[in-house]
Amino acid sequence: MKSAVPKVLHPLLGRTLVGHVLAATQESLGGGAVTVVVGHGGDQVRDHLARVAPDAVPVTQAEQRGTGHAVRIALEATPDLIGTVVVLNGDIPLLRAETLAALVHTHESTKASATVLTAEVPDPTGLGRIVRNRGGEFAAIVEERDATPEQRAIREINSGAYVFEAAALREMLGKLSTDNDQGEEYLTDVIGMLAAAGAPIVAHRAPDATETLGANDRAELAGLRAIMRDRINDGWMRAGVAIIDPATTWIDVTVSLSRDAVVEPNTHLRGATSIGEGAVVGPDTSLIDVVVGEGASVVRTHAVSSEIGPDASVGPFAYLRPGTRLGRKSKIGTFVETKAASLGEGAKVPHLSYVGDAEIGEGTNIGAATVFVNYDGIKKQRSVIGAHARTGADNMFVAPVHVGDGAYTAAGSVIVKDVPPGALGVSRANQRNIEGWVERKRPGTASAAAAAAAATVDAADADSVIVFREREEDHVGPGQVAESGPPDQQ
Repeated sequence: MKSAVPKVLHPLLGRTLVGHVLAATQESLGGGAVTVVVGHGGDQVRDHLARVAPDAVPVTQAEQRGTGHAVRIALEATPDLIGTVVVLNGDIPLLRAETLAALVHTHESTKASATVLTAEVPDPTGLGRIVRNRGGEFAAIVEERDATPEQRAIREINSGAYVFEAAALREMLGKLSTDNDQGEEYLTDVIGMLAAAGAPIVAHRAPDATETLGANDRAELAGLRAIMRDRINDGWMRAGVAIIDPATTWIDVTVSLSRDAVVEPNTHLRGATSIGEGAVVGPDTSLIDVVVGEGASVVRTHAVSSEIGPDASVGPFAYLRPGTRLGRKSKIGTFVETKAASLGEGAKVPHLSYVGDAEIGEGTNIGAATVFVNYDGIKKQRSVIGAHARTGADNMFVAPVHVGDGAYTAAGSVIVKDVPPGALGVSRANQRNIEGWVERKRPGTASAAAAAAAATVDAADADSVIVFREREEDHVGPGQVAESGPPDQQ
C-alpha cells in the first residue's frame, strides 16, 4: 500500500479492511473464538482490535513464513480448539456474512475435512484454479505457474477462504514443507495433502465473485470502495430510501436510514449517522456521527457529532461542530457555525453567525452577523439566551452572559451584562459626524474627490429649487393671481 498504515487497517466505508472481515465472522459464526494473526504493524493492529473486536485474540507471527505458518501459529495459541475452523484473509472486506454462514453449513453438512470457498471470475490470471472431476466434485487447486493450458482456461478460482476440521488441519500443518520458490509454508498444500490422503474436500462457490476480492494497492482498494458503495446504496434504495444519484453518494455500513428519507447528490454519510423518516439530506453534504430527525432538511452542510431535531432546517453552507443540538423546527441558516450549542424548538439563527457554547431558548431569533464570544483567552464560557427573545444584527455576546425571556438587544450592541426578561439591551456609543474630515485628513484621495463632487451636486440641487420657484411666478397668466402663502412658507 506504500503507507505507514498496515494494509488491513485502511478504511473502507465505515470499517477497516479487517474490521469488515471481523464483522462478517461475528454476524455469521455467533460466539466462536476469533484469533487474529498479526505481523507488520502489529501494535497498531492490536490497538485497533481492542477497540472494534475486544474478544478477538491477537497472535504474533514474528517472522512471516507463509499462510500455512500463520495458521499453525494460531492453532498453537489455541491448543484446545476442536471442531470447525474457519480461515480467512484479513483483506477481503466484501465477504458477506450470509456467504460465510453458507460456507460453514456446506462444510458441516457434508462432513468434509476441508471446504474451499471458490468464485467464478471473468479473468483468472495469476490465481489458483479449482479443478473438478467429471462428477463436478473438487479434485485439486492448481497454481497458474503449474497449470496446463486447459487448466488455465478454468475461471473458477481459489478465494483463499477455507473451513477445516481442526484435527485434520493440525495433522497436515505439522507436515508442511518450505521446499518451494518462496521458502514458505503454503496453506494450499494442506488441501493437496488432505486430498492425497483421500479425505473429503468440498468446493463451495460464492454467489458473487466480488465477495472474494482483496486489495494489494490503493487502486484496488478504490475499486473495492466503489463496489461496496453500490452494494450499500442498492440495499437502502430497496428498503425505501430515495438516493437521487447513487454514483456520488457514499454511505458507511454503520449508517442507518429510515424509509422515505431523501439523499441528494454528492452526499457523504459516515460513522454512526442516522437519518429519520422523510428527512432530506444534501446536496453537497457531509454528516459524521449525526442524528437527523424525521422531516428535517440539511442542505450543503458539514456536521460532526450533532443532533438535528425533527422538522429542523440547516444550511445552506452551515457548519455544525460537536455538541450541537437543534430542537424541533429550529433553524440554522446560511454561513452559520455552531459548537456545543443548543437551540430550543422553533429557535432561529438565520445567517452569518457564530454560536459557540450557548443555549438559545424556544422561539428566539438571533440577528444576522452575531458572534457568541465564548473564549476569554484561558477557558471557554457559556451564554444563555432565553425563550422568545429577539437579538439585533451585529451583536456580540461576551460570555458568560444571560439574556432573559422575551428580551430584545439593539443592533450593533456588545452585550457584556445580563439583560433582564422583557428589557432592551443597548450597548453602543452615540453617533457623531465630523464634517469635512476627509477633505482635511485625506486630501487628494478618491474619497476626497467623491465628497467634493457630492457637495457640488447638493449645491446645484439647492439652486434649481430657487430657479423653479421663480419660473412658477413667471408663468402666471393674464388675469391670474399667483397664490402664495406667508413668506416663511414660500
